[in-house]
Amino acid sequence: MTETKKLIEPRTLKGFRDFLPDAMIPREILIDRVKSVYRSYGFVPIDTPVLEYLEILAGKGSDETDKQLYKFRDHGGRDVGLRFDLTVPFARFCAQHISELGTPFKRYHLAKVWRGENTQSGRYREFMQCDFDTIGTTSGVSDAETALVINDIMERIDLRSESTFTRFKIHLNSRRVLNGLLEKLGLSESTVPVLRALDKLSKAGRANVMREMEETAGATLGQASAVCDMASLAGLSNDEILQKLDAMLAGNELGESGVASLRDLVAALKSAGVPDDRYVLDVAIARGLDYYTGIVYETFLDDLPQLGSVASGGRYDNLAGLYTKLPLPGVGASLGLDRLFAGLEELGMIEKTSSSAKIFIPLFDAALINEYLKIASQLRKAGLGVEIYPEAKKLGVQLKYADKRGFTTAIIIGSSEFEKGMAQVKDLVTGEKRDVPLDQLKTILM
Repeated sequence: MTETKKLIEPRTLKGFRDFLPDAMIPREILIDRVKSVYRSYGFVPIDTPVLEYLEILAGKGSDETDKQLYKFRDHGGRDVGLRFDLTVPFARFCAQHISELGTPFKRYHLAKVWRGENTQSGRYREFMQCDFDTIGTTSGVSDAETALVINDIMERIDLRSESTFTRFKIHLNSRRVLNGLLEKLGLSESTVPVLRALDKLSKAGRANVMREMEETAGATLGQASAVCDMASLAGLSNDEILQKLDAMLAGNELGESGVASLRDLVAALKSAGVPDDRYVLDVAIARGLDYYTGIVYETFLDDLPQLGSVASGGRYDNLAGLYTKLPLPGVGASLGLDRLFAGLEELGMIEKTSSSAKIFIPLFDAALINEYLKIASQLRKAGLGVEIYPEAKKLGVQLKYADKRGFTTAIIIGSSEFEKGMAQVKDLVTGEKRDVPLDQLKTILM
């Protein structure tokens, strides 16, 4: 008897996804918009390997990212890991190539990264980051540009139109402010566990965060309370928060420099015309990664604050120092594309379509295929996206296909229309029809 072949069940790993056309098309539209913003500020593209030597990645983020790191021994017996973000590989990249690149160097990098974390809404084990960074300068100009790029990207995320989106806020802080307070409180040796606990304030609550500071950082009740007092400054204007911070950090050089950098950043955003309601000083933001040293950024959708930050980053003046003795301070941020898309879908801000083209040509007569190809070619040369149905089926079947794929316009031409030199142009959204001379199709559809 012939043995029945057992079929392999088609399935994806937990935390990994397939993307169908109706998801990929809007993703690519947003990616193109993001790239155009990066380029408008002078950032240039780079790429780095998916795999790095393990020593490049391990210990560069946090204890949590080390636990989430995908790592193994390759066929050559080398310990390697999948990149967990794009910033650490960029620091290695700069240390290796900066002599030929020169400074300041501004790069963008859109690529997938991997973290073996628990999956939840908007969080996956394989996801894309859209990074941009400036390396080789400590100038506040670069800090301000980072916030401006985030603002410009967020303004363009509504994929239903080219209109400006405004329902978001960029939260700003400085690690120098936090580190200055810890220095003043005598907690400098416990900076990492204190900041990691503080990063959970919005979700875990004050009592739990204070308890974690006492348990992991050895903070006293008074010290933990003082940290939370400063982090809880909210409901005040940016100017009022700056005044409060001046008083809290008076006499501490590190903290005062952090407040000054925030004051300069706020002034820069005002000068650049960013509305006051687009950004807010948020002293609770610490950013969980250990390499941040200055300004930090997190961005939230007003209507989905529970989604978490969709664009975040900060200044990391010491990261490249792990790979080179050259001083290579940097600042940058990353758009969390997958989390952002989860939010946009929930808010109904993505138009579903399964076609890259907008114009559909049904095939009435296979004998006239070359005529259809000629018309489609002329329209494509004019910059229009056109798809011809490959088989001469009933018009209803072909238009049903067009509707399912999300085409907006159909050009209906039968043999009699060809003889008359005319075409019927149908709006597939409204159903409106009109007769158009074939030689005017390009002009009408542009």
